[in-house]
Amino acid sequence: MDDRAALAGIVFVLKTGITWRELPRSVCGCSGVTCWRRLRDWTEAGVWPALHETLLDQLRALKKLELDVAVADASHVRALKGGTRRAPRPSIGVGRVPSTT
Repeated sequence: MDDRAALAGIVFVLKTGITWRELPRSVCGCSGVTCWRRLRDWTEAGVWPALHETLLDQLRALKKLELDVAVADASHVRALKGGTRRAPRPSIGVGRVPSTT
């Protein structure tokens, strides 16, 4: 399967929030399972950090990288003045499910 088709499917699933099985073949020309496998394989191969570095290098070369303007996702920023305990998470299912990561 073409890498571009798989990437288009991956982006579509991540952008819309649908499940891999719900991905219509008409969107990218391949199945959601194929896109999921490609995402898994590329993640294991370290493609995403390398792609990020390449993008940053190109933006720097074009003088388009503006670090004065940045966005931080609060879910990844430590709350320095926050409490010491984590809030309990409500259960959404009957039993525990193993992590897929």
